[in-house]
Amino acid sequence: MTNEIPIDGHIILSSDDIRRAVRRIAHEIVERNHGVSAVALIGMHTRGVPLARRLAEAIREFEGESVPVGELDIGLYRDDIASLELRPRLQRTEMPVDIDGWRVVLVDDVLYTGRSIRAAMDALTDFGRPASIQLAVLVDRGHRELPIRPDYVGKNIPTAMQESVQVLLEETDGRDEVRIMRMEGEA
Repeated sequence: MTNEIPIDGHIILSSDDIRRAVRRIAHEIVERNHGVSAVALIGMHTRGVPLARRLAEAIREFEGESVPVGELDIGLYRDDIASLELRPRLQRTEMPVDIDGWRVVLVDDVLYTGRSIRAAMDALTDFGRPASIQLAVLVDRGHRELPIRPDYVGKNIPTAMQESVQVLLEETDGRDEVRIMRMEGEA
């Protein structure tokens, strides 16, 4: 992990740290599920999707088996949709399999209040009844408002309320790193 402090935030996970976290989570998913039979990875838009693909690739590399990967948009399931000034930007939802009876691993970049995960679980149940839903996140920053906890965590990063966690991924942002940022107007 680097100690470099850029002007726009403190880097807490480097590219190598993210790679190691993804590989560790992939191993934990295989161990917990006694293999990958009937396991599907469903990435939440936006950065959960490339993370789910990376997990599937890591599993394929060391297990020699492919895991189906899907994409989930939770825009219309959010509990704050009425208070949003702009309409939610709808993105593609794609289920790679009929999830009835499957063990679904939801994948997201940052777990904060738990509200996005609640919305994702609501969205998933519109596609079927999985045998179980597990949660994998790259960063758990705390401050939960709902009784939701991850099954797999890349890194626990306790944060202050006036901080935000910014995940940058090669697929969406051109580089891999995670930063803690001070929110605008905060000292």
